Amino acid sequence: MDDEQVLSGVGPRLKALRQRNGATLATLSRATGISISTLSRLESGARKPSLELLLPLARAHRVALDELVGAPQTGDPRVHQQPIVREGRTYIPLTRQPGGLQAFKTIFHDQRAPDPRTHEGYEWLYVLSGRVRLVLGDQDLVLRRGEAVEFDTRVPHWVGNASSGSAEILNLFGPQGERVHVKPRGRRVITP
Repeated sequence: MDDEQVLSGVGPRLKALRQRNGATLATLSRATGISISTLSRLESGARKPSLELLLPLARAHRVALDELVGAPQTGDPRVHQQPIVREGRTYIPLTRQPGGLQAFKTIFHDQRAPDPRTHEGYEWLYVLSGRVRLVLGDQDLVLRRGEAVEFDTRVPHWVGNASSGSAEILNLFGPQGERVHVKPRGRRVITP
């Protein structure tokens, strides 16, 4: 695929992303500082995309620049992220693309007092080992190996170790409106 073909596909991709996110040209203009007429011309292909326009659009849509321009996959697909150790936990990123759905393996090394917080997004977690405490709104739950939960992160929540040993979870986090849909075997699931 040559450069001209890659660039000609940017407009339709921009429009599809905006519509999928339920945004108008006006809301995208406010979020990026790019005029409505420029956004419209980019989407229609009447204006060639430049890096100065694509960077704020990639941030607003929470996608990698490569995804925005439809660049072909290159390099090693394996994720080689460095673990992040913070406040008695080790976070191991399992995705490398910024924005969108993010996956982590989290290891809880010790017990801590709950400190519920809220933020935009939606979270799904699965207990790999140990026991995990989830404080979600008025609920205080202990999850065991093999249990999964999903919740809106605008509800005050806190996740931590529920035992003296370590505990491990796999968690997926997505921006508000992006939910993880698990399809049970033998059943068809329709998602909005």
